Amino acid sequence: MPLWASILIGIAAVLLIGVVILYFVGSKMQTRQLEQEQLMEQMAQTVSMLVIDKKILRMKESGLPPAVLEQTPKYMRRAKVPVVKGKVGNRIMVMLADNAAYEILPVKSEAKVVISGIYIREVKSVRGKTIQAPEKKKGFFSRFRKDKDQKAEVKKTGAK
Repeated sequence: MPLWASILIGIAAVLLIGVVILYFVGSKMQTRQLEQEQLMEQMAQTVSMLVIDKKILRMKESGLPPAVLEQTPKYMRRAKVPVVKGKVGNRIMVMLADNAAYEILPVKSEAKVVISGIYIREVKSVRGKTIQAPEKKKGFFSRFRKDKDQKAEVKKTGAK
């Protein structure tokens, strides 16, 4: 057997072993995530909260309690997370938020939110307003697509 064929077989074997290992590790992590999700659902509470401020900050700069920072992995301490500062009852708290909830949450207004510990999972209602996701920014090429769509529609209708 030529040398290049044995090298290709060796590389294929290593890749196959890597894929199998990733499959088993991924399935184990998926089961852990499902268990954690169920635990968070059990701990969920609906509270009324006055949102003071919301920002996307690094974990170190967020003002979270030291116990929370100690429990987070080192690689996550530098990651940026959505942080909400709000008044729950008579206490001002700093909380983490789900990305979807962070986008909807209005600043300087009262909202009913579902929390699990210090994590805001969902926004139920906003006092005096309707819940709407903000419009996404239009990309650079969207205006070209818009012009192209208008021209195509003009051709279909036959109007000039």
